[in-house]
Amino acid sequence: MFHLSLSRHQALFLSVLLVLFLSLASPWWLKLQGVPPSWAVLWLLPWAVVEGPWAGALAGFGIGVLLDSLQAPGPTAVPVLVLLGLWWGQFVSARRPLERSTTLGLLALLGTLLLNGSYALQLQWRGESAYAAWQLSIAQALFTALLAPMICSLLVLFWRRHSLRHGR
Repeated sequence: MFHLSLSRHQALFLSVLLVLFLSLASPWWLKLQGVPPSWAVLWLLPWAVVEGPWAGALAGFGIGVLLDSLQAPGPTAVPVLVLLGLWWGQFVSARRPLERSTTLGLLALLGTLLLNGSYALQLQWRGESAYAAWQLSIAQALFTALLAPMICSLLVLFWRRHSLRHGR
């Protein structure tokens, strides 16, 4: 069997690159009626749950800046992703492990609604029509919530294993 040993920083760098790539060019089989999941939410949620609120906020800032650089001069994702990282990081000391629960799906649903809702509000404040943004928000939130229990639970396990092996 193929075994690839990555340092924690290499794994973090490669996973962020994968999120950026999937945000730009999500394959057709990872879309629902042309709507991709919120890859930033699916990546940030497990990272913040494992690493804590401040690491989650910093990761939210980083991934938000990178996503904004791909979408410039559109609405920004940074404030919402920072707040989501802070909020989700509070679950680092949860009584029940989140990787075995549909709580990840609910958190991803709420996170995607907040992220896309902030996009829609920013468009409205600019005087642009946000009707399509609200429709996309609902579709993307539902699709992200369906994928989150599977993808996020695997990433939570991966980041926990990586954190224990390489030390925090």
